[in-house]
Amino acid sequence: MLSDGFHDVPPGRVAAVVTHLEMARPAAPRDVPAPEGLTLEHLPDPDPDRYLALYRRVGSGDWLWFSRAVMPRDELASLLRDRRVQVHVLRQGDEDMGLCELDFRVPGACVLSFFGLAPDLVGQGAGRWMMNRAIELAWRDGVERFHVHTCTLDHPGALSFYRRSGFVPVSQQIEIATDPRLDGTLPEEAGPRVPIFRP
Repeated sequence: MLSDGFHDVPPGRVAAVVTHLEMARPAAPRDVPAPEGLTLEHLPDPDPDRYLALYRRVGSGDWLWFSRAVMPRDELASLLRDRRVQVHVLRQGDEDMGLCELDFRVPGACVLSFFGLAPDLVGQGAGRWMMNRAIELAWRDGVERFHVHTCTLDHPGALSFYRRSGFVPVSQQIEIATDPRLDGTLPEEAGPRVPIFRP
């Protein structure tokens, strides 16, 4: 348990406030038209390279998504092969433009592991539409809890977006991790809002 006050973050690390949210029953869909030219496709056995390319496109520009990028490749491939993990890709023509990953590995629960759009689509209603689909897909027989977490390394509007979508904040944590820009996992220009403190 952290005491009140300031706590130093070691050089070479990044710190984030993580907010956990959950939904105890399906939220009513938000009123948004289906975006023209976009489809949400389930990838039953995603290729790790394709998955990582989309993951980076969504989360490694202005934000600092890195957990999947630092995961050992064999571990990632095994995860993506698991039928209880569903990867849905928002497609525009031949391009992957959004990621919605649902994890049903814990009985009675669904985790929205990753959810996001390529920068070109942010602010156009595609996220609201994709969240409506995610809620439909998550609440299947036996699911009693749908949960997600977001952090201060993500889009600053993510927390309010999840709350508007029907998720309720239930807890917070502080996460400290090695800065992924210092070992080449992400380019140094990623996450420009977050300063780099070199060891």
